[in-house]
Amino acid sequence: MELQTEQLKLIPCTEELINKIEPGEYEPGPHIYAYLEGLKKDPSQYGWGVWFVIEKITNRIIGDMGFKGKPQAETVEIGYRIIPEAQNRGYATEAANELIKWAFSFAEVTKILAECEADNHASIRVLEKLQMQRTGQEGKLLKWEMSKRN
Repeated sequence: MELQTEQLKLIPCTEELINKIEPGEYEPGPHIYAYLEGLKKDPSQYGWGVWFVIEKITNRIIGDMGFKGKPQAETVEIGYRIIPEAQNRGYATEAANELIKWAFSFAEVTKILAECEADNHASIRVLEKLQMQRTGQEGKLLKWEMSKRN
């Protein structure tokens, strides 16, 4: 499975893909290893976890994003991370928009949630560009959501 945008490829994370990453090429975070452990126990999580964001022109991994689990109560939560040298190019917005479209293609998903720290202006801008609505704040975290439009 692979999603394509104008500038990017998005590929769901698998252990096979992790093993192909050369040292120094991309540093997978602990959330990736936690997802892979969960995927071993429940293969139906495939696609509902981490996806690698690959820049087409260089064919390098520039980030990861995805959902924090399978849909529950018709809802999934999205998160994203782009490496610093690839930021400010619209990649997070472009990739997240494609993942949101993918998630909304499933009947069991009617709402996408997100959260970011109140002082993370770059993430706030991405969520605004995605046309997500701010729904509140818990401590330092801003809460966002988007509903499927029929």
